[in-house]
Amino acid sequence: MGIATQVSEREYLESSYEPDCEFADGVLLERNVGTRDHSRLQMLLGAYLHRRRKTWGIHVYPELRIKLRAGRYVIPDLCIVRGPEPAEQVFTSPSFLLIEILTLEDRPLRVNKRIRELLGFGVPYIWVIDPETLESELHTGSGTVEIKGRVLRIPGTPIEVPLDLLDED
Repeated sequence: MGIATQVSEREYLESSYEPDCEFADGVLLERNVGTRDHSRLQMLLGAYLHRRRKTWGIHVYPELRIKLRAGRYVIPDLCIVRGPEPAEQVFTSPSFLLIEILTLEDRPLRVNKRIRELLGFGVPYIWVIDPETLESELHTGSGTVEIKGRVLRIPGTPIEVPLDLLDED
């Protein structure tokens, strides 16, 4: 949903919003900041991934602005980058993995549009998860796979996240 205020891209980048907003061609877009379950899952996933960052060669960033193109910025729940730590404050290159945790306000058409936009930008893996049921999907340029067994695995990597064990780690 857009906020009535139109702002320039420069103003957007130089401003802080509470909660932070996404940006599309001059319009601020409110983000659904979620519920307790959303927040808790975001924290648990971020902590789990962060603890394994050196072993897996990744960097983990919650709620980071990413520039998809001039005039378009998104803020995924978690952004995972492989390799050296990026120097940029606002990322302009596709991240290795983005994790989106659904909120009650999320609608399938909007979520699907966002996934297409992120895949089109070049993000190879996008994980979408329902914080209440832990049902999740992995989206790639090849299609969508429903994740069975509540374990996220990224093909060809050691990255494996057992959802049912996040609290025990």
